[in-house]
Amino acid sequence: MFITIIAFNKFHGSKPLKLNGIVKLVKEPDNKYDAEAIACEMRYFGKIGYVANSVSSVVKGCMSSGRIYDKIDDEYFARIKFITDNLAIAKILSSDEFVAEIENPESDVHYLSENPAELDIEYIKKHYS
Repeated sequence: MFITIIAFNKFHGSKPLKLNGIVKLVKEPDNKYDAEAIACEMRYFGKIGYVANSVSSVVKGCMSSGRIYDKIDDEYFARIKFITDNLAIAKILSSDEFVAEIENPESDVHYLSENPAELDIEYIKKHYS
């Protein structure tokens, strides 16, 4: 699944974005503008933007935050695949990709996770298969 990341210009601009960088997706159910808002965070920068949720902002072939909201946990991860001046496209990690990130002690997943101790490989394999 691919997503469009928008609104990063108002936070840090495109500075934190890097190809293949890991982005943490965090649901914001109390967001006053969008009940299905999903914030995007990166290591060293914090919040960098949001998953697009509008017909006018979602790039063709990508899923909106409303379409992925119930398919991911409150916290999940994606990898940036494309970057332009005003948006980025990221791929939500599959269970195998997520496990590979957990097994890599240098992965940003360990630094971005709210509870790194809960990144149990067996749980991830069962839960995300």
